[in-house]
Amino acid sequence: MEKLQRSIYILLFFFISFAGLYFAASFLIPVTLAAVFSMLFIRLSNWFEIKNLSRPVSSLICTLIFLSALGLIVFLLSWQLQGLAENMGAMKQRLTTTLSDFQQWLQEQTGINKTTQKEIVKSQSQGSEGMMAGFANSLFGVLVNTVLVIVYMFLFLCYRSHIKKFILKIVPGDEKTKADNVVHKAGKVAQHYLSGLGAMIGVLWIMYGIGFTLVGVESAIFFAVLCGILEIIPFIGNLTGTSITLLAVIAQGGDSKMIIGVIIVYGLVQFIQTYILEPLIVGEQVNINPLFTIMVIVLGETLWGVAGMILAIPLLGIIKIVCDQVPDLQPYGFLIGTEHQRGKKTGVIDKLKEFLTHHD
Repeated sequence: MEKLQRSIYILLFFFISFAGLYFAASFLIPVTLAAVFSMLFIRLSNWFEIKNLSRPVSSLICTLIFLSALGLIVFLLSWQLQGLAENMGAMKQRLTTTLSDFQQWLQEQTGINKTTQKEIVKSQSQGSEGMMAGFANSLFGVLVNTVLVIVYMFLFLCYRSHIKKFILKIVPGDEKTKADNVVHKAGKVAQHYLSGLGAMIGVLWIMYGIGFTLVGVESAIFFAVLCGILEIIPFIGNLTGTSITLLAVIAQGGDSKMIIGVIIVYGLVQFIQTYILEPLIVGEQVNINPLFTIMVIVLGETLWGVAGMILAIPLLGIIKIVCDQVPDLQPYGFLIGTEHQRGKKTGVIDKLKEFLTHHD
């Protein structure tokens, strides 16, 4: 009975925590993003400090590197968007023709004439001015949060030792070693996962860029970068990026061969990513089973939107480390993780052998 009561208290704690995360989202999202990104640069910051640079200077350099990476992505997207804008007139003409054909088909199937269809669309789009105002507010919010993330990230890197000492001070004396181990492992998981994910996105840019160029997609680099960036959201991101690319191909007037080519490129890239890139680059740094991977992504979107989907996997990996180290929470760590974490083969050859064995 006591064990059951303790489990109920733990579940109640999780429920209250989720409520707090939801209502404090505007404050917590930039703080959490900065904390996770700062973990990615701890090793580099330590290397700069070994080279006799002060901590503020090394933290500033790491922050500038992060800003440069963001700037490179924005430059690639804007550069390709210019070429896409040049073809916007032709794409608009093709979309108008496609829409006219669809209206004709809808009239033949449902009996609703084109005039009635236009009135329905007009009634649904009356709030477009409000949508534009909302978009402007959202864009301003993104810019403000970006500045906050940069500032927080610099400060987290500067005061990381101070924060770690605080964590060690609030635990009992006989638990300090275990707490230090948990902090170290949590930072290591975030470092390896994010650095591996960044390297994998870079490789995906190259593969998608080559594939889309060979297929004949206009502004292929733009869609390659977009598909790669969306990989930060597991499962959902790659499907979203490919769907956007397919819609753009249709708007560009692409024929069935081009559409099939995009689908083939997507399938090949996903095969290479699943059986080669993820084991080789990302590895098993976050031992979370697929059920809870999907659940935490959905929960992250519910609580924090897109930012929650991006942070879901590394945060759950950190939570799992804490659960594995605290006896009362170990059952939850077991539930979140995979059953065969130790000794699991993740090499390229092992993955290929496993795939071929299961498909004989």
